[in-house]
Amino acid sequence: MSEFTHLHLHTDYSLLDGACDVTKLVERVAALGQKAVAMTDHGNIYGAVHFFQAAKENGVKPILGCELYVCKAEDHRAEAARHNGDKDAAPGAARDSEYNHLLVLAENEEGYRNLIRLTSEASLHGFYRRPRVSKKFLAEHAKGLLGLSGCLSGELCETLAAGDYQKARRVAGQYEEIFGRGNFYLELQDQGLELERKIQAGLFRLEQELAIPLVLTNDSHYLCGEDSHAHDVMLCVQTGAKIHEANRFKFDSDQFFVKSAEEMARLFPDAPAVVARTMEIAERCNLKLHPVKNPFPEFAVPPEHTIDSYFEEVCRAGYRKRLETAVRRLASRSELRTPLHEYDARLEREIAIIKQMKYAGYFLIVWDFIKYARDHGIPVGPGRGSAAGSLVAYAMEITNIDPLQNALLFERFLNPERVSMPDIDVDFCMNRRGEIIDYVTR
Repeated sequence: MSEFTHLHLHTDYSLLDGACDVTKLVERVAALGQKAVAMTDHGNIYGAVHFFQAAKENGVKPILGCELYVCKAEDHRAEAARHNGDKDAAPGAARDSEYNHLLVLAENEEGYRNLIRLTSEASLHGFYRRPRVSKKFLAEHAKGLLGLSGCLSGELCETLAAGDYQKARRVAGQYEEIFGRGNFYLELQDQGLELERKIQAGLFRLEQELAIPLVLTNDSHYLCGEDSHAHDVMLCVQTGAKIHEANRFKFDSDQFFVKSAEEMARLFPDAPAVVARTMEIAERCNLKLHPVKNPFPEFAVPPEHTIDSYFEEVCRAGYRKRLETAVRRLASRSELRTPLHEYDARLEREIAIIKQMKYAGYFLIVWDFIKYARDHGIPVGPGRGSAAGSLVAYAMEITNIDPLQNALLFERFLNPERVSMPDIDVDFCMNRRGEIIDYVTR
């Protein structure tokens, strides 16, 4: 057994080329006796919360990060606008080569907030084929982050592979300046690729000359060695290629799996410090995520009301309107299938459950933007899915389907014994849907 516990810093969960299920990933890491694991998807942190919770449940320290796409242009916004505005440009490899990979890890809460800023900026304002961000923006939001030079697609490795060592020195120095002394690491990998071995001597030389620490990582896109073929098939499915095609997107090695500490140590037996340095990084990263007590926006109610009392007032007013129109009309034609007293009992039960589960504000928010649509003549659908089983939703005109008349169950929508977020499907006229989005945004 090794004297240290290894940390995986480079696990990919991306839709295109990653096949690491979050739960299975942390279970494998725990089974290997490793104490920490980092998830670094390409260009996004969508799986962060799921990953964080799964790691905690398995007794593994979660480290959140991202493999950023760093734009080679100085201004990622201008570059994205230029490409997205070029209607006649052929979608070729030229665009896709205008970025480099860079690994960043959140050391603390400030780093996590900067990670959110970076990935949001890249997706909202730097996106063309990939969510990209500039070095300038990275430098402005690098506090609390640790940087690693990246895989073969990183700028440092790319420069070394091109044989320009002096430029590689400048690149390493620039990134050290961005993250701060001691917050940037040179990344060493060996997944059996010839190009990786070609640049290894240059990386060791950079460490010696620049005193920037070198750390060994493994680019893990699937969990076990035997998953290599399944992963290759997945790449074919994702890219619409056939397994026997010669010029398709594929990995040139079967070593992109989550390795044990012993497997990693065997790669560089003469450099144990480089292997063990992963734990130095793990010990530095101490992010804590706390559940949000109330995930809904604050809904402003009249000063004489609480959120619950206003919800109840709106609900009961809508219920009286429904009784005076739709329900009594059915009763007058002897088509009412449910006695009125059952309507009353159902309403009281639903109101109590919604208040108990603290979803009054949620209903008011949905009621408000649907009311806005109706008041402005924007066509709204009658409601779909499990929300159609709610008499409260019917009373508030969120849906237009009487759940008792149609024998629909409220428990399919909300159930205190199986707590889950409510889900109300709403359809708006496609021609004016933008007006609703603008209203909700405001």
